[in-house]
Amino acid sequence: MPDLPLATALAAGPVVLDGGLATELETQGHDLSSALWSARLLLDAPEAVVAAHAAFAAAGAQVATTASYQASPEGLTRAGVDAAGARRLVGRSVELARRGAPDAWVAGSVGPYGAALADGSEYTGGYADLLGVEWLRRWHRPRMQWLADAGADVLACETVPAAAEAEALLEEADMLGVPVWLSLTTVVDDDGVVRTRRGEPAEEVFAMARDLDAVVAVGVNCTEPAAVGPSLAAAASAGKPLVAYPNSGEGWDAVARRWTGTTGLSPVEALTWVDAGARLVGGCCRVGPTEVAQLTAVLRSAPAAHPVGLRNGD
Repeated sequence: MPDLPLATALAAGPVVLDGGLATELETQGHDLSSALWSARLLLDAPEAVVAAHAAFAAAGAQVATTASYQASPEGLTRAGVDAAGARRLVGRSVELARRGAPDAWVAGSVGPYGAALADGSEYTGGYADLLGVEWLRRWHRPRMQWLADAGADVLACETVPAAAEAEALLEEADMLGVPVWLSLTTVVDDDGVVRTRRGEPAEEVFAMARDLDAVVAVGVNCTEPAAVGPSLAAAASAGKPLVAYPNSGEGWDAVARRWTGTTGLSPVEALTWVDAGARLVGGCCRVGPTEVAQLTAVLRSAPAAHPVGLRNGD
């Protein structure tokens, strides 16, 4: 476990995130087609989760993101897990990340409500206005509390598709008083405006985090690589360090439950993100240890203007 708080390390330079945990688990041969996605292995194959974290750590990742993205109380209940069991499993995700990457910061993954529906709606955000901020706060509260209680160094509120859900997560984070980062999934419209998947101007959503001390970074994930640069420019409205961990550039077919298209991710491009203020840099879906190792090498070989963040013992 690192000696420094993550926020302190970010002041020294970029910190390398891991990649897609599910991607690595599928590479190991695990079937993640259930509604629980990678969280199913918290129940069925915890050692595989440890091995996946270890693979990213060996590739240079300094942050291990837990297998809790889809481990919501609601989803676990549907899988036959009672409330006490759900809390244990979410806590186990932190323990497994520590075992696999003992020198890394552990980020407790807090996926959006749409992820629990397992129907691709985290890429539309259509539910957010219907449910409202207060309902979403109540829904997210248990998992955020459980991850904090289990000792996560930071909560990764990620793949957030809509303003209402971002507001709910930020309000809960402020109440908990634990470090968090807010990461939207964004698109760039025909006029060059960066928007949430719900269609709101992303700059206005990022600005919600400006005065919240608990927020250590804001930015984007599960966004195509070409949209990262404009999205970081919009995220600068928060006045915070930035986070960027795009997917490979392929698209998710929610009906067929498979990825389509080709990759557009270039590790060298990450240097432009660092120049734009990115201090947490990694990958999301379809980005494995090989790509993280390439990213680590690029950042470590860059000039002093791009120092890699401090790790335990550095």
